[in-house]
Amino acid sequence: MTDDEQRFAYLAEGNAKQARKRVAVDLLIRDAAGHVLIVNPTYKEAWDLPGGMAESNEPPRRAGERELAEELGLVVTAGRILTLDWVEPHGPWDDQLVFVFDGGTLTASQAQALRICDPEISQFAFATLEEAKTLLRKDIADRLLRAHTALLSGTTDYSE
Repeated sequence: MTDDEQRFAYLAEGNAKQARKRVAVDLLIRDAAGHVLIVNPTYKEAWDLPGGMAESNEPPRRAGERELAEELGLVVTAGRILTLDWVEPHGPWDDQLVFVFDGGTLTASQAQALRICDPEISQFAFATLEEAKTLLRKDIADRLLRAHTALLSGTTDYSE
């Protein structure tokens, strides 16, 4: 075995032993009036931000764009990161990283063209922040408010 092969085998063994993180990605999308897009998943009790889970070796930004296209038929380019949260293990789930990217502001025609393309989504709506807070789970509502603040202030919010 060559030195390069030994080094590769050593690194591969280390990689196999390192922790893997689940990665969730949401997009903060607004309409022209400044309302935020929220979705009602069929597999959860509360509404959520549009997005989903990254697939193996998929960049977070691309995962959010893919999920949005799959679920609502909307093609956007995810902008800057607004929030990054580490969520501790809970229930049957290991810990995860949750990214929220700026999904931009939709034109009236883009908003009207939204359609449910995935049975995981039963409804979508544009809501004020106050309306969204009543429909979202408390932790998601908090993440939305922090993302909105980061959007307006030009900052990025990190939370554990």
